[in-house]
Formats: sequence, structure tokens, C-alpha cells
Amino acid sequence: MFKRASGYLPEDEPELVVGLDLGTSKISVVVAEREYNSDSAQIIGMGQAVSSGIRKGMIVNLEQAVRSVKQAVNDAQNMVGQEIRNVTVSFGGGEITNKLSSGMVSLGRSPRAVTSLDIERAIEAAQANVSIPANQSILHTIPVEYSLDGNEGIEDPLGMTAMRLDIQLQSIIVPTTTIQNVLNCVERAGLEVEGFVLKPLTSALGVITPEESTAGAVVVDMGGGTTSIAVFFDGRCKYLGLVPIGGDHITNDVSSILKIPINKAEEIKREISIDPALNYTEDQNIEFACSSRDYTVSKDDLSEIVKSRIEELFDSLVRPHIINASVPMLPAGIILTGGVSKSEGLDSLLLNVMNLPIRVSEPLDVNKMPPGRNSQEYSSAAGIIRYIIEKERDSYRYMDNRGITKNISMIDQSNRHLVPEVSATSKVKDTAREIKEKTIQFSFMDELSKVFKDIF
Repeated sequence: MFKRASGYLPEDEPELVVGLDLGTSKISVVVAEREYNSDSAQIIGMGQAVSSGIRKGMIVNLEQAVRSVKQAVNDAQNMVGQEIRNVTVSFGGGEITNKLSSGMVSLGRSPRAVTSLDIERAIEAAQANVSIPANQSILHTIPVEYSLDGNEGIEDPLGMTAMRLDIQLQSIIVPTTTIQNVLNCVERAGLEVEGFVLKPLTSALGVITPEESTAGAVVVDMGGGTTSIAVFFDGRCKYLGLVPIGGDHITNDVSSILKIPINKAEEIKREISIDPALNYTEDQNIEFACSSRDYTVSKDDLSEIVKSRIEELFDSLVRPHIINASVPMLPAGIILTGGVSKSEGLDSLLLNVMNLPIRVSEPLDVNKMPPGRNSQEYSSAAGIIRYIIEKERDSYRYMDNRGITKNISMIDQSNRHLVPEVSATSKVKDTAREIKEKTIQFSFMDELSKVFKDIF
């Protein structure tokens, strides 16, 4: 049950569901309301602020990022007239690693119905086969396939009869420091984190239909600083990826090649189409004045600059992620969203590059969102609400690391206490996990010493 500032709500009061989307260009806060135990939520407000202190999805200036979060929250609070304290945070930054593992449990010598405990045992068996680097953490664990007695393609094994349950899990691993910086930012903005979710997943949930998810599709969210990739097949998320290149890089290309200011490059790149079927003539130019100078830019040259960067992005960076997903087919093709997806002619350009069906999509909940804050740039924000609802409807669909917030807070406290002492006595790598391990080791040695003193 969701909380407001005053604590838990009585059952006859609507619940407040809040998502915070940390982006490179903007920070969004989506607020939804639902009746107690309802399967759907009505978006009642969207707050936003220009994102500062975040580059390529990564927090690079904590104080600036905190101020931006506070501004977005205040904007949302003014719109809905309620105080916001608890949020589910969507972010995208740093390296994302996908690790597939398998687990199996026996249900007994005679067939019986699968219980929740059996599913949890299978999940634990699969997780035991995942090795995680010391400086990284599992953020999501997503079941991608169940099978009963060797029969694959089981959507939900709960209650079905079998003698053996097999499961395939996708563990989504991210750097611990990335999560810690996001947690520090949100908490310093005066909020309590209910959970974390990666932006590629929320962007996908914001736009993909059940039919596309079942058939096989790729959702590509092209934002200002990053491009996220989510691959779905058989109704489940099979792969998440992130590329640290977005619309800002296209703007930088235009600015650098044409030798014009960044703000003007951003403005004029919106004035052209990148449809391959459209050929600009030599006399089609964009003329403007900037910094006491007159400029004339060929539309054809500008179009070629933008097309070259997008073609390189999809052919060299997005395509390998799709291949790594190892999905047999993608009949629903690619679903484009995010601010860059508004570029005129982008779908036609990528149809030639990727040789897959292309669809540009607004959020599925576009009609439930405030006018002016319901276009492609807000797909990820809307997807947070869908993520929360889907996760509660099926607790095994998207399993997040529920203890990660608490563990990171404990690590942070240990870090502050131990770093000066450790650095003075030994050459220990400054990672949160090693510091935590050293804390446990010190505690164990202290207890062992006391035992020996009592004996002797």
C-alpha cells in the first residue's frame, strides 16, 4: 500500500503512485491516483524541470541534480495539490550487463501443483549461478522462460501440475556507485525511494502493446544524452541495453561541423527532414543571424549531418544490442520513442538502415496525461506507473532487489567511518562492497578475540 506524508492511507482513500524519471535533458515527476486494490491508475499530474548535473544519464554534479529534482517535485506538487514523499525512480546511466541463468527444482516423485514457494526455490537456484563483480549489483531479476517437465513456453506455472520446474532468469546488473549516486540525489531532495527501475524498461512499458510484446519487438528510446534498448518476445522482457549517445550528440555534430553555437544548432536541426525520399535542392537554405553574424546553411548539408549520426548510432551501436538479445524474430519491428523520435522522416530513414518495421510511438496513456506533457519525451515517466502496477499484479514478473536501498545506505555509512582508517593501514580498493566486507571481517575478528579471552 502506498504512503503519503501522513502515513498509510485508509482503505477508502485513493492511493498515490509517484514516479521520478531522471533524464539528461529533463527531470519528470508523474503522479497517479488509484482506488484501493485497483489494477489501474489515473495520472493526475506531471511535474518537470530542466535537468542539470546529469550527463549521458549519469549524475556528474550532485548539488545541481538535487536542485533539479526539487524543482520537478515542486512543479508536480503544485499541479496535484498534495505533498510528495515516496517515489519510484527511473534512471539510465552507466553500463548495463545482462546475465542469463537457469535453475531447476524437483516437485516430488508424483505430480503436484506448483506453489509460490516452488517458484521462489527455482529463482534462488538460478540466482546461485550468477556471478557478480564486486563493484556491481543486480537491480532487476526478470524470469524470461518457465518450463514444466521439459515443456517450454509456460507463461505462468503457478497452480499447474508437474514433477519438475525449470526457469530461465535474466539478471540486470549495474554499477553499485551509479545506484548510490541516484539514491543520494533523491534522498537529499527530501524524498524516500520506494524502488529503482532502469529507464530502458520504463520507456518500453510506456509504449509497447501486449500484442507487440508477444510477437517480438524492440523499443528504442532516443533521449538527449542516451539511447535505451529493450527487447521483448513471448510477452516478456528479454534484454535491456543502453548507449551513451543521444540527441545532444547530433546537436554537437551540427554545431562543430557548421561552426555555429549549440543553441542555434539545436534550433535549426528541427527545421529539416531526414526522410531519404526527400531531396533538398542546392538553393534550399536556412538563413539566420547569431552573435552579430549572418549565416547561411544548406538544408541538404544539415540533413546529411543528422542522417549520418543516426545511421551510425543504429547500425554500429543499437544493432549489436538487438543481436545480443538472441531473439529468434521481431515481426513487430522497432518502436521509437523519446524526444529525438520526433525528427521528421526518422522512421523512413531507419526502415532502410535496420530492415525492420518501424513505428514512432507516444505513450500508451497519452489521453490520461496533461496536454503538453504527453508526447514521446514522457514515455519513460508514464512507463513507471505501468511498471509499478504490473509488478504488483504479478510479483514474479519484474523482481527488483528490494534490499538494495537499505544495503547501499549501510554501505555509505560504513564508507564514511572506515575510509580514513583503511587508507592509512592497507591498500584497499575504494569500492563499497570491499569496504562492507572489511566491516564484517573486523566485527568477526573482534568477536573471535573475545572468545579466546574468555577461554584463556
